[in-house]
Amino acid sequence: MIVQGTSVGLDVHALSVVAHAVDEETGKIARARLCPDHGEVLGWLHQLRAPVRVTYEAGPTGFGLARAINDAGMECLVAAPSKLQRPAGDRIKTDARDAAHLAKLLRLGEITAVTVPEREIEAVRDLVRAREDARADLMRVRHRLSKLLLRQGIVYSGGTPWTFKHEQWLRRHRFADVHLKAAFDHSFDAVLAGTAARDRLDEQILVVAASASVCRPGRPARMSAWHLRLDRSGVGRGDR
Repeated sequence: MIVQGTSVGLDVHALSVVAHAVDEETGKIARARLCPDHGEVLGWLHQLRAPVRVTYEAGPTGFGLARAINDAGMECLVAAPSKLQRPAGDRIKTDARDAAHLAKLLRLGEITAVTVPEREIEAVRDLVRAREDARADLMRVRHRLSKLLLRQGIVYSGGTPWTFKHEQWLRRHRFADVHLKAAFDHSFDAVLAGTAARDRLDEQILVVAASASVCRPGRPARMSAWHLRLDRSGVGRGDR
């Protein structure tokens, strides 16, 4: 494999980017510790011999840096972590070593890249994650309210819980003790707020599910509404 220009490995974290670059013509190595600001990273990369090829490992920092590098006219591969070859017997892990190892794999053509999603698709994925978080939050506050009532010997037996009928039953409760009343009001308000938050996200997801831009014919199956866990027949069934 003939490699020209510069091969760069980046070890990307929330607060820092450690870079290791190899000039393929001279063998010169350049290293840097950068802020995660895209402008600073691009400024450093532009100082290297072109063409510049870059790789970093997929992780919680997302794909924004890869898009910025590609938009700047350089090639960036986001490496699949599960496919990376790890140095045998190397028990010492540092950011600098990781960046150097990524640069080496890039030079050898041994990076298995993940697909960088379109900005719109990544935003929809964040929307779905937010809905999952809202559901989990709602379940927690419901549990706290149920346990509070159970400690007072109050148990709902009027059918399926967390329905309109159940809500009306909850609203009828009155407590003489001011402290217990405050605790109940706090927990009940949290349930109402959590339900409203989940429902708002449900509505937005249904809009996305019907969107031609996200679910248009011809889009790869991995980008479909099904893959994004958008259910046209009713989002979030089972947590009402």
